[in-house]
Amino acid sequence: MRFQRALSSTPTRRRRTALIAAASGLAAAAVLAAPAGAGAQSPHTYSAEQLAAAGDAVHDADVAGTAWYVDKAADAVVVTADSTVDTSELAQIKKAAGAQAGAIEIERVPGTFKPLISGGDAIYTSRSRCSLGFNVRSGSGAQYFVTAGHCTNGASTWYANSSGSTVLGSTAGSSFPGNDYGLVRYSNSSISKPGTVGGVDITRAADPSVGQSVTRRGSTTGTHSGRVTALNASVNYGNGDIVHGLIQTTVCAEPGDSGGALYSGSTAHGLTSGGSGNCRSGGTTFFQPVVEALNAYGVSVY
Repeated sequence: MRFQRALSSTPTRRRRTALIAAASGLAAAAVLAAPAGAGAQSPHTYSAEQLAAAGDAVHDADVAGTAWYVDKAADAVVVTADSTVDTSELAQIKKAAGAQAGAIEIERVPGTFKPLISGGDAIYTSRSRCSLGFNVRSGSGAQYFVTAGHCTNGASTWYANSSGSTVLGSTAGSSFPGNDYGLVRYSNSSISKPGTVGGVDITRAADPSVGQSVTRRGSTTGTHSGRVTALNASVNYGNGDIVHGLIQTTVCAEPGDSGGALYSGSTAHGLTSGGSGNCRSGGTTFFQPVVEALNAYGVSVY
């Protein structure tokens, strides 16, 4: 499969691809060959500006099915390519990087990047299914939930069931692409709105760290765990839908898991955006940092 946003279940969706960030800790740029008779030379060192320029070049190359992030420790821009990317497209990325082409590190992953659509419970519109991220509230006490922005884009009313007989509320904010978060305000006062993900009480929100163990809950595949492999990843889902600043993980996800909660213990970390693979063979999944979404809307977990 191609990298996907955590799929909303929709009968007809345009094909989307994703640029994803590769795992951290990859090999640094190759050591330059030394002239005959000379001692070994040190590896090429790229400045922060050169690495940023190389990252911008990957973005501008716009090759669907790839993803990237700047790994300063490895002195590289790590690009991950799914099974749909051919060698000519990889060459296109290198060419776009120009003088910084040596900073590009390519990694292959199986499958296809594509969108993937209490916390983790199924939520529905008239045309799709996603997953609730976290229940939140404003300073005035108004109650909302956050989910993925690619779910809330173009959506108005949300329901607790596929038949649409139990209304949850209406979209109050949506940011996608660029970001991937949305806000829904509850209008149904008879529904319980616990500050939990499954049976786990969520009391705070924070960004995770690379190498940290994390757990995801979604309405398609339930609860799965893995680790954070990179931060500040950029993903290109195709058709101009590019998202920046994502958390990359080894946690699996499938269609319908979009918007679901990423957390560790009682701490909220993210909202499921997209990835590749499945929960039978594994995969790579990306998450919108939830702190950014909470700050944007002036709400908090509880």
